[in-house]
Amino acid sequence: MLSVSSSTLARLAARSRAAAAVSSASVRNMGMQVREEIEELPPNFSMDAVKPPPHGFGDQHEEDMDPMAYVRKPVSSVHSIDLSKGTISALDSAAFGPSGSVVHGRFGNVGASAAQTIPLEYLAFLRPAAEGAAALREISEGGKTGTVLVYGASRPAGLSAVQLATASGNAVVAVVDGQHSGHDEMVDTIKGLTSEPGTAVAEQYALCKANFRDLVEKTVSGDDFTSFDFNSNQYQFLSDFKANVLDYVEAFPSDLPAAVDSEQLKFTGKEKDRANFKANMNAYLSQYQPGADPIDPAQLEANFNVDQYEIFKKKFVTQTTAIISGGDGVTNIDRFAPAELVNKMSMQPESTDGAKADDGDYPFEFSIKSAPAATTPMTKGGPIVGAIIEVTPDLAVACEAVAAAKTLREKAEALQFLTEPQKSAYGAASSIIGLAKKAGAAVRTVGGSLPGLDAVEKPSEKDIQTALEGMELGDDGTSKLNYFIQVYRASDYAIYEDYAIHRAKEPLSGPRQIVVTK
Repeated sequence: MLSVSSSTLARLAARSRAAAAVSSASVRNMGMQVREEIEELPPNFSMDAVKPPPHGFGDQHEEDMDPMAYVRKPVSSVHSIDLSKGTISALDSAAFGPSGSVVHGRFGNVGASAAQTIPLEYLAFLRPAAEGAAALREISEGGKTGTVLVYGASRPAGLSAVQLATASGNAVVAVVDGQHSGHDEMVDTIKGLTSEPGTAVAEQYALCKANFRDLVEKTVSGDDFTSFDFNSNQYQFLSDFKANVLDYVEAFPSDLPAAVDSEQLKFTGKEKDRANFKANMNAYLSQYQPGADPIDPAQLEANFNVDQYEIFKKKFVTQTTAIISGGDGVTNIDRFAPAELVNKMSMQPESTDGAKADDGDYPFEFSIKSAPAATTPMTKGGPIVGAIIEVTPDLAVACEAVAAAKTLREKAEALQFLTEPQKSAYGAASSIIGLAKKAGAAVRTVGGSLPGLDAVEKPSEKDIQTALEGMELGDDGTSKLNYFIQVYRASDYAIYEDYAIHRAKEPLSGPRQIVVTK
């Protein structure tokens, strides 16, 4: 027999009691461990015995600055570029003055309250912004709203006019001049600054005078597609369809193995491949629909009416839907000959009794029997209020050359010897000016003067205040006036001033306004 000493039994009993205690505690406390006893602090312990960290308690730790790091110098002024002189502008500039105010080079003290909410870089464009406000005030005397036409919409004054006119409730049709019209993203951005039904187009679009005139008319009157007289024009749609069917039958007759161009059936390969050409072509042409039998034009004209067209269109929609969706189990998606279907319906018209022709209507489906219902509210810009033309270098040269000519022949010769950008600028601006004058609206130029047009007057105090209010940043960080600015910090590197002037004088300087800070 095995004998166990009393000390051994005591140790085993103690272990079992400890395990049971832990198990019961784990069950009661959902798996939490037994709390450990905390040792008592020594009698000589005090808070002064714990030394604080090097950066102190509660204070933000500041790392030692790298001695090689460059510290930017504070900005005291901002200047725009004067392209006529090839230097930074002393008038179109802004500098910090005493008591936190800002002093503008042209308009004087701006005030401390405005300086707190307006970016300093924006104040370099206070003159073009005030000119845009003044031009808008002059063409909309009495506070009337409507459609405003703007040329040079990506330049400072034109950009200000677009945004101020939109904020005043006008529909703006903006034209981006040739300097930036090739930048699609810039054109889309200007379009986003307008509100419906306003829009923005590139200069090349305004050269197509008929298309631009239609665009302005749609903006003025609203693009109401439901106003189209379908009852009087449904037969025009039907006659166009019949003409297309007869042209299809003539182009792809039934004696062709498939409805393909006859040029594809000619053998143009090497003589050794002629033996297999027909077999290969038959396999290739099997994927196409067959040609169409001749259709009697008289029967087509007499029997294929509006109701028959509606029935045909329902069949065509069902067929194409089955092909796109992979088949519905009923429709034959391998063969569908529309011309053959029209031929049968013209020889023996199908019945239109019941709801056969109207079965399965689809939203937004075109029908020549009834006009579609309006889905969105129609917006109208209203009559043309006026036009604002920003004088660009190309436009100024073109207008001066044409104005200097006396006879019509001399004017034509002057246009002939202009560069393409100058011709485009003259043509696009002429489209805007012509529409404004035809509507009896005023035309104002900003950023300079043009022969035969009224330049904007000197901005008044109210115009300057309107521009400043448009530049102020709201609580949400937005403002009525926004610009695309590229800043060159000459306060840090003096050479940046010359480089900024060089970039601004480039032929295509890019869709942004350059400013220099000092």
